[in-house]
Amino acid sequence: MKEEVILYSDARPVISLSTPTNVTVDLTLYGILGVNEKSQVLETYLWVRMRWQIEGLSWDAAECGTKKISLPREKIWIPDIVINEFMDENRAPETYYVYVTNTGLVLDGRPFHVISSCRLDIYTFPFDFQNCTYTFNSYKHSRDDVQLFFFLPVEQIFKNSLEAMTTKGEWELIDMRAEKPLLNYLEGGWDNLIVYIVLRRRATLYVVNLLIPSSFLLSVDLFSFLLPPHSVDRASFKMTLILGYTVFLLLMNDLLPVTGNNLPLINVFFSLCLALMVASLLETIIITNIMYGSRDLPPLPKWLRILVLKYLARLACMKKSCDKHLEGKTLFGSQYIFVFQYAYTLLLCT
Repeated sequence: MKEEVILYSDARPVISLSTPTNVTVDLTLYGILGVNEKSQVLETYLWVRMRWQIEGLSWDAAECGTKKISLPREKIWIPDIVINEFMDENRAPETYYVYVTNTGLVLDGRPFHVISSCRLDIYTFPFDFQNCTYTFNSYKHSRDDVQLFFFLPVEQIFKNSLEAMTTKGEWELIDMRAEKPLLNYLEGGWDNLIVYIVLRRRATLYVVNLLIPSSFLLSVDLFSFLLPPHSVDRASFKMTLILGYTVFLLLMNDLLPVTGNNLPLINVFFSLCLALMVASLLETIIITNIMYGSRDLPPLPKWLRILVLKYLARLACMKKSCDKHLEGKTLFGSQYIFVFQYAYTLLLCT
C-alpha cells in the first residue's frame, strides 16, 4: 500500500491527464495580529485545510486495520496553492505530514502567518472599516489541471473564525464574503477563490485619549472669554493652553496613523482646534490693544455694530446681552471688544 501511494508523488494523481483535480479549500481565521497603515500591510494567522482525491487508490480498511494513514508531505503530490497577497515568507510552524484515507482522499492542514498587502482607507479614523482580501489559486496549474472549490459556505467559515478567534486587540472581525471568479490568460483560465475580510477598528482608546481631551481644551479656551480682560492676563492663559495642546499632540502622535493615500479627518480636526486656539490668542491681543488704546480709534461703524450685535448674535443666542451695546452708550473701545468677542464665539459655534 505504501509503494502504491508513493507512486503518485511525482505527477498529478489522476488516471487520465485530461481529468482535472478538484481541490476543496477551507480556512479559519485564528487571529488578527496587526495592521500597518504606513506599509499597507495586514498581519493575520490562518489555518488552511485542503482536500483532494488520488484516483485509483483504495484499500480494505478491515484488512489493513486502519481507515487512514499519515505520510510525509514530500512523498505525495501536493497542489501548489498560494495566497496572492503574500508580502513575506510564512513564519508559521511547518507541518510535515498529511492524512490519506482508504478511499484515496488526502487531508492536508497547514498554519499560515500571513503578512499580506491590503489597501487601507483611514479617512474616517478611528471609526474606519477595512476590507482586505485573500486570493487562493494554483501557482502553475490552470483550471484544466486544478479546479478549486470552497469546502464550507462562507457563512460557516465566518462563524468558525469568530469561535476560534484568540486575539482581542485593536481590530474586530465584522464579516467575511467569498467569490470564485475565473481569470483568463494566454495560457488558459485559472481558478481563484477570493475571501473578503471586513474589519472594524475599536475606537474607544482613540476617543478617550484623543477626541475627548481635545474637546475639553477647546471648551476651556472658549470659556476663557468669561475672564475679565481688565484684571486677568488672558493672553498668558491662552498661550499656556496652546503650549499644552501642542505637547498633547506630540505625545499622542504615535496613536495617529501614517499613510500617503489620504488625510484622516481626525488630523483636520486637530489642526482646526489648534487654529481656533491661535485665532483666540490673536483676538485677545487685539482686544488688549483696543482696551489700552481706544482713544486713538475711530467710532465703530454702525453697520458693523448692527451686523454683529443684532443679526449674527441671534445665531449664538446672545441677542439680549448685545442689545445694550446697540444703544451707543458705551465707549468706542468697549464696542470693539464686544464685536471681536462675539465674532469669535460665533466662529466656534458654527
